[in-house]
Amino acid sequence: MARNIEIKARIDDFSALYAEIALLADGIPDIIEQDDTFFVCPNGRLKLRTLAVDRGELIFYRRVDQAGPKTSFYSLSETQDPNGLRETLTLALGSAGRVIKQRTLFRVGQTRLHLDRVQGLGDFLEFEVVLDEDETEAQGIAIAEDLLERLQIQRQELVDQAYVDLLNHRQQHPL
Repeated sequence: MARNIEIKARIDDFSALYAEIALLADGIPDIIEQDDTFFVCPNGRLKLRTLAVDRGELIFYRRVDQAGPKTSFYSLSETQDPNGLRETLTLALGSAGRVIKQRTLFRVGQTRLHLDRVQGLGDFLEFEVVLDEDETEAQGIAIAEDLLERLQIQRQELVDQAYVDLLNHRQQHPL
């Protein structure tokens, strides 16, 4: 299974962070509309990411819920029928939630930096330091920690849960 080191943080000023990341980035960002449906999965997370009516990705991943750098193991399969696959998986497994977001994707070396605008939650920054087979988790964590420092992300801004968990919690405990 592929691996990466992930960090997620709440952000207050999307435009200011966009400008800072743009100075570090290896090129212009991609803007991606994502509709993620999560399914009941006892040994990790299973989500279907719809990118277009005829393009999606089924993604299984496993990681601990903790603030700060964490290793994520994942497997990805593409589909040309995301709506049909969503219906089948919902019937078979049950839905665990849905996350709709606009993602601004920057690349800095081997790291994917996401500025996410998540419906119902707000703005977030997410790092994915993609590890090669011969790279250690410690090497990936060092890259992530360096980026945290360069972008001046404070520890109290780090988030220890997936977007779907944050949304589900908000629905169960409205303000």
